[in-house]
Amino acid sequence: MIQNTSEPAAMAEALGRSTDYRVLRRLVPRPISTPTSGQETRVGILLDTETTGLDHRSDELIELGMVKFDYAPDGRIVGVRDTFSAFNEPSGPIPPEITALTGISDEMVAGQKIDDAAVDAFVDDSVVLIIGHNSGFDRKFSERYWPVFERKAWACSATEVDWRQHGFDGAKLGYLLNGAGYFHQAHRAVDDCHALLEILDFDLPTTGAPALAVLLDTARRKTVRIWAEHSPFELKDSLKRRGYRWSDGTDGRPKSWYVDVGECAVDDELAFLKAEIYLRDVEPRLQTLTAFTRFSSRI
Repeated sequence: MIQNTSEPAAMAEALGRSTDYRVLRRLVPRPISTPTSGQETRVGILLDTETTGLDHRSDELIELGMVKFDYAPDGRIVGVRDTFSAFNEPSGPIPPEITALTGISDEMVAGQKIDDAAVDAFVDDSVVLIIGHNSGFDRKFSERYWPVFERKAWACSATEVDWRQHGFDGAKLGYLLNGAGYFHQAHRAVDDCHALLEILDFDLPTTGAPALAVLLDTARRKTVRIWAEHSPFELKDSLKRRGYRWSDGTDGRPKSWYVDVGECAVDDELAFLKAEIYLRDVEPRLQTLTAFTRFSSRI
């Protein structure tokens, strides 16, 4: 008996109308397209890396995936321009735990090298923004290999959107994809980029606008990094609860606790340091960050 191929779609639509069920659809990457003539758009890149470890100074990149896309000024994604996916063979064997995590084996990367010229051509002058789902990680590795990324503005879809505020269970890519009504069987870094594209094009129930619009608004704002240098060791837990992170000083930055806040929150943070940490007037080191410097190891 020949099954009517429209039946699954009809069943899914019927289930989706019920409050007792949720329907997840398999994510299908969008085809390559170009914007309609006369349509105002900008060009962004979604980027994901896989590496042999977490240290951008000593570990090595083993895979780079990118999706170049067009978006409207209001954050609506218009279409996909191009994709990039490539392996890179590291100088030594891939650690077993990395293979277990990423599915990338020594055999898959053997003899592979990412073409620097191809990366430079992909990240051309038309690109105004790079988005990673962990830009604090991806930007550092990308800049180490390809200086072209130093000249671009970056945004982080994991940390620069308050996903819980918008009704999601957390910022993990899988949670967000399910919340947007999709599932995917990721195998490559570029697959995660396609998944992130649909997440950012999802209309948030709290705003009625795509998630990309929220991310763009956050990324455009300046933030200030406050260094709590020489803070008392016994108060480190208070700093951690406040959201401070530790810099061990090995990468040229101060050996100190620090936090990034919006410009409007600087006075409150200085008051906290004065009243709770130093118990005196204090003028800590401040750094103003923008999308062009945020998440970079150069800062």
